[in-house]
Amino acid sequence: MEQTTCTCGCHGSVEYEDKRQRKVLWAVLAINAAFFIVEITCGLLSRSMGLIADSLDMLADALVYGMSLAVVGAAVARKKRVALWSGLFEFLPAILGLAEVIRRFAGSGMMPDFRSMIGISVLALMANAVCLWLLQRMKSNDAHIKASVIFSANDVIINMGVIVAGGLVWLLESRIPDLIIGVIVFLVVLRGAVKMLKLSR
Repeated sequence: MEQTTCTCGCHGSVEYEDKRQRKVLWAVLAINAAFFIVEITCGLLSRSMGLIADSLDMLADALVYGMSLAVVGAAVARKKRVALWSGLFEFLPAILGLAEVIRRFAGSGMMPDFRSMIGISVLALMANAVCLWLLQRMKSNDAHIKASVIFSANDVIINMGVIVAGGLVWLLESRIPDLIIGVIVFLVVLRGAVKMLKLSR
């Protein structure tokens, strides 16, 4: 029986798209992993709940990007399962963070270092803006890429919030703005998790 060969070039196009997705996902994974280490270290040293919250969010993002890499070129159903697990991973740091914020509200913790809050968040904002640009320029309809875009967009918003909170800590000489931004960050993470779960349907 004579075999027919596809000459439309679609197979090569799919391979090119998969290669492009892997390249971008490796880049955003590396950026998020690096800034997780920077932010968690600076957050603990500066006693900033906002930085700690953002670092946990970046850790969750890095895990999600790693899972997304595993399903590049896979079936749609498998990609949707990654979106599902992505949403579940986002819930964990949010719940743990909210519990820590409540504990700090009830206690008499020390003032966070507003200089670290602002400086590190400005760097993280630039890094996340690059991640968002890399992901958006792919214009992919795949669920795992859409999930990654949502994560990066959330990170940009969070970074701007921590910068504002750092300024308020300095102006008001109060740790309350840092705790408030911590709550907001984790609520944004929860909102992103809900969006992920919707993409997995």
